[in-house]
Amino acid sequence: MSKVNTVLGTIPAEELGLVAIHEHIGYGMPGSELDTKWWKTPEERYAETVPKLRAFHEYGGGTFVDATGICNGRDVDYYKSLSAKTGVHIVACTGFVGGDTALPHFARASVDYLAKVFIHEITVGIGTTGSRAGVIKVGVSRGGRMTDLDKRIYRAAARASVQTGAPVLTHLAIDAENAIAIFQEEGLPLDRVLFGHVDDGVNAENTRDTWIAEQGGRVGFDTFGYETELEDPPFWARPRQERLDHFLRFLNAGHLDKALAGADANCSPLGWAGVKGHTVNYIFEDLIPDLRKAGLEEDAIRTIFVDNPAAFLSLSA
Repeated sequence: MSKVNTVLGTIPAEELGLVAIHEHIGYGMPGSELDTKWWKTPEERYAETVPKLRAFHEYGGGTFVDATGICNGRDVDYYKSLSAKTGVHIVACTGFVGGDTALPHFARASVDYLAKVFIHEITVGIGTTGSRAGVIKVGVSRGGRMTDLDKRIYRAAARASVQTGAPVLTHLAIDAENAIAIFQEEGLPLDRVLFGHVDDGVNAENTRDTWIAEQGGRVGFDTFGYETELEDPPFWARPRQERLDHFLRFLNAGHLDKALAGADANCSPLGWAGVKGHTVNYIFEDLIPDLRKAGLEEDAIRTIFVDNPAAFLSLSA
């Protein structure tokens, strides 16, 4: 039976239900918790987050994958409390959003050291929480091309994935050629990798999503809801219909089995104001209705949000 690590324990993949594949309980850059401009008490963050997760559960959501890496506000004991309170499975990650978010201790580390950190967090636990990471986060630093540190993190992630069976989730799918070369050199099957944010309004034209799928990688359309139609759109926003059309083109090209989707929403952002009104529940309130209106069958919707995530998140070792 396939198993998945959640913060409250390892569960059968069949119990995940509908999965939000790339979300955040609370994401911020290193040190953002010290920025008093956006400071929230633990009680305020809890009050902001619980209703969103409860609504997710009531809509039919089963699992929330928190893609917040080391140094970016990851708080596993908090996740455990939220999961117990709301009934939502939460999958925590090891790894980094990008090399430019790694503190100097990690930035100077070797591939072997980083791999050992990731393996420990997947097989033993994260800190003293007793909870095991279920996915490895990697990403390309700002600038669009992998830095030397990014490459070390990707290589360490590949080694950890091969040894533990945990999947790899990327922040951005840019510079995919370098990423795929590293994964192949380390013997990591590409169906264990989800190349994320291919629909990002800044990078969509350079992500080569169809090519990634043809190489065997999984593809994440996971910034749904960041729309130029918003009152104050973020710089990575994109017109709603344009993003939807992009996703449908990918599906219609025969890549349904490689597609995963999400909102990349922050339940309670750290160090910034967040995007007003944008939550993980965009999946239920807007995205799935849009897909139905476009003629997508229920079986296809289940494949995107239930079957594909279960296969991806299952420990393969």
